[in-house]
Amino acid sequence: MISLTDHNFGLLITASILLNVFFLCRLRRAPRVSKPKPRSSVGDRALHTRDYFYVGGTYVPRGSSTIHHGQMYVEHLTPPRITRRIPVLFIHGNGMTGTNWLNTPDGRPGWSDYFLNEGYEVYIVDQPARGRSAWQSKVDGATSTFTTRTIESRFTATTQHDLWPQATLHTQWPGSGSKGDPIFDGFYRSIVPGLTSAVETSELMKAAGSELLDKIGPAVVVTHSQSGYLGWILGDARPNLVKAIVALEPNGPPFQNTIFMRNPARVFGLTDIPLTFSPPVSSPSDLRPFAIFEAENYTSLQQPFPPRRLVHLARIPVLLVTSEAGYHAVYDDCTVQFLREAGVNVTHIRLESIGIRGNGHMFFMELNSDQIAAEVVEPWIRNSLNTG
Repeated sequence: MISLTDHNFGLLITASILLNVFFLCRLRRAPRVSKPKPRSSVGDRALHTRDYFYVGGTYVPRGSSTIHHGQMYVEHLTPPRITRRIPVLFIHGNGMTGTNWLNTPDGRPGWSDYFLNEGYEVYIVDQPARGRSAWQSKVDGATSTFTTRTIESRFTATTQHDLWPQATLHTQWPGSGSKGDPIFDGFYRSIVPGLTSAVETSELMKAAGSELLDKIGPAVVVTHSQSGYLGWILGDARPNLVKAIVALEPNGPPFQNTIFMRNPARVFGLTDIPLTFSPPVSSPSDLRPFAIFEAENYTSLQQPFPPRRLVHLARIPVLLVTSEAGYHAVYDDCTVQFLREAGVNVTHIRLESIGIRGNGHMFFMELNSDQIAAEVVEPWIRNSLNTG
């Protein structure tokens, strides 16, 4: 029979009291269960290394010497660990520069950070004769700059101007979107002159962009607005290197401008310089566009049946994204129809159809920009490339 001395019994009592106090303290200090954190790439600055280089262009005479024109600035961002084998190449739209992709007008991380955090290498360019890609007087063509009214009425404060039916649905721009608002003023300071000639821009970008792809290898090309036609041109020029195209409201519709002006444009349907069609096209008139219907704000012009095929672009998967409230909501369907009838594999996502509402033309830098990257663009890229 086991007996306890008074001394041992006292030790047991003391130990029991200490254990109870210990567990009571642990219970009081235990943290509440929190919800899982969102993916690290959403809203986080990305650790990366940065370098830059120039591609394209040529020397031209200037007095008794020479200068260089047509070159393109390229910014290369690399995450600490590359987990996606195909990098992303971002091309900005009209009046803009590559800074579009670095951060948002209200100071949040931009899409470059998002994709770096997802393990992609990122390349960001300034189009030739734009921003850090020098415009040379007496060599390069005329330029123009967006006024504050143009930016407000088309991009940032569309509800106040109501220029197309969906304009009043715009809610995602940070701030008022008007001159005098600090966020707008900061954004407008980034607006720069751009070439007025789409043909000149196309030819310069085809040369410099092709050289860039030859240098860096396969890439996903992400375009916005005016640079939409540059994505088609680069895909046509380098179909083996452009592995996918993400077209964020690419300029359109086919063959004409609309909404703000109604005049012929993009004489080759999507572009102002030739693409590779089958049967071949020797002049724009070979495409014989005709009106399939006319609405208040635009006319849908398409190829006659049977349509010519875009044989190079047909090899490249395309994602075309349209906002709920931007002016492209009126006519992006026409661009999609042209591409599909030409044999191009297009996934068209209208953001409101998947519950993402209130966005305008600049949706990749609006309040819910990370949501669009995380739920729409990056998953599509990953799936189209089968990179897991």
